[in-house]
Amino acid sequence: MKKSQKITKEMTIGEVIKKYPRAIFVFMDYGLHCISCPMAQGESIEAAVKLHQIDLDKLLEDLNKVAKQ
Repeated sequence: MKKSQKITKEMTIGEVIKKYPRAIFVFMDYGLHCISCPMAQGESIEAAVKLHQIDLDKLLEDLNKVAKQ
């Protein structure tokens, strides 16, 4: 099993995608389609969910499931 770092709300979208490329699909499922935008790369997960009114805890849960795979 691959050892993974827990994904947190403070991490940037770019940081998560770089470390866990499959996380792109989770972000897309949540309607975060601007993940390739240069501004989004430096945006924290917390800031993105506030802007898009997404459930932070559920998104983090799903991202961490992908990180463990």
